[in-house]
Amino acid sequence: MKSVFTEEYEFLLDYLISARKAADITQQELAERLRKPQSFVSKYERRERRLDVVEFVSLAKTIGFDPCDVVREIEARLQHRPKRKGAGK
Repeated sequence: MKSVFTEEYEFLLDYLISARKAADITQQELAERLRKPQSFVSKYERRERRLDVVEFVSLAKTIGFDPCDVVREIEARLQHRPKRKGAGK
């Protein structure tokens, strides 16, 4: 089965998980700070649900990093990705 997640989205999720752990915040603590159920955090970390941009920004601010830094890194990764045949027609 083909994944619906791109390499860049996988990078984003890995970044979020690493940042949460580096901040020494459990899934439960993060969920409480976000006023969400613990399953919200668990499901995006296990790739069972996608995050929208508003959720991402809220997570970044709650964990304590600038969401723009991650977006710039993703943008840089996209610029270095080989172009697909037929793209841009």
